[in-house]
Amino acid sequence: GGRPRYEVVRELGAEEVRWFYREDRKTWKPFIGYDSLRIELAFRALGGSGGDGEPAAVEPVCVRSGLYEVDVASAESYPVYWNQTEKIPVMRGQWFIDGTWQPLEEEESNLIEQEHLNRFKGQQLQESFDMEVSKPVDGKEAIHSLKLSRNHVDWHSVDEVYLYSDATTSKIARTVTQKLGFSKASSSGTRLHRGYVEEATLEDKPPQTSHIVFVVHGIGQKMDQGRIIKNTAMMRDTARKVEEKYFSNLATHVEFLPVEWRSKLTLDGDTVDSITPDKVRGLRDMLNSSAMDIMYYTSPLYRDELVKGLQQELNRLYTLFCSRNPEFEEKGGKVSIVSHSLGCVITYDIMTGWNPVRLYEQLLQKEEEELEDRWMSYEEQRLLEELYITKQRLREIEERLHGLKASTIAKPPVLKFKVENFFCMGSPLAVFLALRGIRPGNSGSQDHILPRTICNRLLNIFHPTDPVAYRLEPLILKHYSNISPVQIHWYNTANPLPYEHMKPSFLNPTKEATSVPDSESASAAPSPTTSPVLVRRHYGESITNIGKASILGAASIGKGLGGMLFSRFGRSSTTPQSMETGKEGAEGEDKKATTVGTPPLPHSSSGFLEPTVELEHRIDFELREGLVESRYWSAVTSHTAYWSSLDIALFLLTFMYKQDQEETDKSNLDTI
Repeated sequence: GGRPRYEVVRELGAEEVRWFYREDRKTWKPFIGYDSLRIELAFRALGGSGGDGEPAAVEPVCVRSGLYEVDVASAESYPVYWNQTEKIPVMRGQWFIDGTWQPLEEEESNLIEQEHLNRFKGQQLQESFDMEVSKPVDGKEAIHSLKLSRNHVDWHSVDEVYLYSDATTSKIARTVTQKLGFSKASSSGTRLHRGYVEEATLEDKPPQTSHIVFVVHGIGQKMDQGRIIKNTAMMRDTARKVEEKYFSNLATHVEFLPVEWRSKLTLDGDTVDSITPDKVRGLRDMLNSSAMDIMYYTSPLYRDELVKGLQQELNRLYTLFCSRNPEFEEKGGKVSIVSHSLGCVITYDIMTGWNPVRLYEQLLQKEEEELEDRWMSYEEQRLLEELYITKQRLREIEERLHGLKASTIAKPPVLKFKVENFFCMGSPLAVFLALRGIRPGNSGSQDHILPRTICNRLLNIFHPTDPVAYRLEPLILKHYSNISPVQIHWYNTANPLPYEHMKPSFLNPTKEATSVPDSESASAAPSPTTSPVLVRRHYGESITNIGKASILGAASIGKGLGGMLFSRFGRSSTTPQSMETGKEGAEGEDKKATTVGTPPLPHSSSGFLEPTVELEHRIDFELREGLVESRYWSAVTSHTAYWSSLDIALFLLTFMYKQDQEETDKSNLDTI
């Protein structure tokens, strides 16, 4: 089996022992050589098997690319970056079953090993090539035997050891087969091997992590807190398969860490539970733990708690990762975020610092401007002037106070890292942005919704029938509502065309890009919910409407300040275009919202005057539909079908490795 055999029987070397772990009560999986050897050395330091006196305290051993630790004393493994109720048992393998190389249970293994050493220590072993051609065990009698609780072990020679089951059935089977002249060994015995099939070496080591990906969950985590951990594990395993197939020549790898931000939050305690009627309780509980998160997020009372919960967890994980991998930052390690569902909206708001209070301030300013325009009595005017002067004075004092604070303590950044790529999966972000007044512009830059200084690349991935997912590109350039999203390559496509070389294609080739009449789009403009930007006629219309209705419904129930603002804007608008608040909703960088009465920007009347403008980078990427799946069934399952998709894993890694590759090439050029 590729393992050099020792000529004389002696105690097993640390490299011959192999440690195993077992997850979800499945079969035992071997640790890689690097991990196994280090666990074995810790085990021996602890006093090994049957050590005397007090066992020495041993540091936990970091395993599986640093995601888990092994406590040798308790023979358990546990994750480093997240909490898990079930501990993962680990086991020391010395004797193995032929063929499968699964380890024998530790107690039996120890007994057999002890017996083997007592009987054969110091004896010569046969040369391995002789062994291959040596006579089968058929005619041989056992030279030594050991009785175990339900089995017994026979040694036919130093190297030929068999395990027999002592269950009644196999006794009968044995006597029958022996009478018929079959050998005892080959009929019902299991061949055992001492020492693992391959030696453990420190060279059998995981590659360095050059890129970490935080995986952020969406709604519904209250229902199943461990779900994001399982989902991330699925994504990580899928990505490992893709790495092995397509990126095995690279000496680095991408690590996926789950961000579980929901379970630590108290929010309203159990108030909502106490007001929930008992009939169809199961369904109500499901809604409370999923749709309620959208309501919490649109509530001014709890929104900050959700944002802080996610922000603190992201920073905690990053700090912990860097403390355990000090070379990560030194070598310019990168961070990307993959968010699902509502998680996309919260992540976006953390990165951009968007806050509904800013919208509220716009509203107050608007009302002041309206007051100035109407007739009022002398007394009213005098009081208003006084109020205005007082407000000015208040602002000056606040600014001075802020100035003093700023000079003493520099405000830490919201996130402790720069985000390289922000991947949204099944994301309703576009609806939230539309409800905040973001409208298409006339430049094809991602900066219109997410500045490149904050995040290098925004990518929006969705399944064509996911009812919660919306497109982002038509919020940047309106005519992209008629250009189909980029199709994500199937995992097994041979020589796929690189995404940056794929040309945009129209959804409805019969319809000209400029053919939407002004009147139609203008009449639709005042209400963000009827904006033509989000029309997706080519998908199962009713499916998309279910999703739209549920999100908009939840958003309108928990409207909070945003809702109040929009209803006010809606009532007081004098031109259909007054909804155009420009980029203010996304960035709020020294720009005033478009006030009533100002002429709208030329592109805002139809959005189709400049179909020649193209996006700098495509943002919307669509999974290819399966050939057999039913549209309506996939609408139910598609919102959660992203985690185990090989197509998505390949897509994510393609973008992350491409950047690393480009930078390496660039630095190589610089050195030349």
